[in-house]
Amino acid sequence: MDTTIDTRVDAPHRLAHFPVALFASVMGIAGLSIAWLKAAQTGLVPEAIGGGVRWLATGLFAFLLLVYVIKLLRHPAAVMAERAHPLKQNFFPAISVGVLLLAVAWAHAAPSVAQWLWNIGAASHLIFTLLAMTGWIHHTHFEIKHANPAWFIPVVGNILVPVVGVGFAHSDISWFFFSIGLIFWLVLLTIVLYRLFFHEPLPVRLTPTLFILLAPPSVGFLAYLALTDSLDAFARILYFTALFLGLLLASNAVRFYRVPFFISAWAYSFPLAALTLATFEMAARTGLPFYGWLSWALLAVLSGVVAILAGKTVTAAFGGRICVPE
Repeated sequence: MDTTIDTRVDAPHRLAHFPVALFASVMGIAGLSIAWLKAAQTGLVPEAIGGGVRWLATGLFAFLLLVYVIKLLRHPAAVMAERAHPLKQNFFPAISVGVLLLAVAWAHAAPSVAQWLWNIGAASHLIFTLLAMTGWIHHTHFEIKHANPAWFIPVVGNILVPVVGVGFAHSDISWFFFSIGLIFWLVLLTIVLYRLFFHEPLPVRLTPTLFILLAPPSVGFLAYLALTDSLDAFARILYFTALFLGLLLASNAVRFYRVPFFISAWAYSFPLAALTLATFEMAARTGLPFYGWLSWALLAVLSGVVAILAGKTVTAAFGGRICVPE
């Protein structure tokens, strides 16, 4: 018997199972683009590399958004089921985070386009944040086992807004979003660490989401610098928190290597990009060779990780292992 019958479904049914978590790939590829554009500022690599990846991220976002809108129109019940799922619902804000990252990527090349992207991304992410927190407060089904690092995406994603927002609107707006993300990062960090320390380990499928722990302090560092233009004590606390988490995750590299590929593996990408960008910023502001070498090493790792994830995702898509019932 042809075993592909068990893993493949026809196109209409596959569309119903198109996962919103795929928008995490936009976050990773856009983050890679911004990292290469940052590297180009050193004069050691051409800007065309980051520019090319930026177009790839933009095209991917447009494609995924189109497909998901079609899913919403044809299979609204499936979308509502994702919105009610204790894990999947946290990936809807990856859509608005993707828009914000594209705004960062296009900020210098096309400021007017970036302005519109930032407006849309900031407004939609605020809505996603309000919906997420309302759901958490008035829930009837969440348990501590449902807590995982993906919960950072809806609320902590607000920290990203000031990275270019200070150039697009009054600084108070950026401080508003920064404050939301920073305070609730600490709240959610406590909840997630409690779950990790005192309850069963994350399911294998969710293991890659541990990398999301890297993102809040890394992006927070970049946002704080954008707001204050000062590498002060608080900025250093944010950066070195991110650096420690990077070391912690690196010390468990063998564990991550043994995890089979799932769409959740894209959680490796954007947090790595955020740490890479933060390290390039430290190198530029301190002039210390250590940060320079570390930033290039992180960029190499990030590029390799994104290339592997892209290859595995394409292979899984053509193998009928994506857009199938879980």
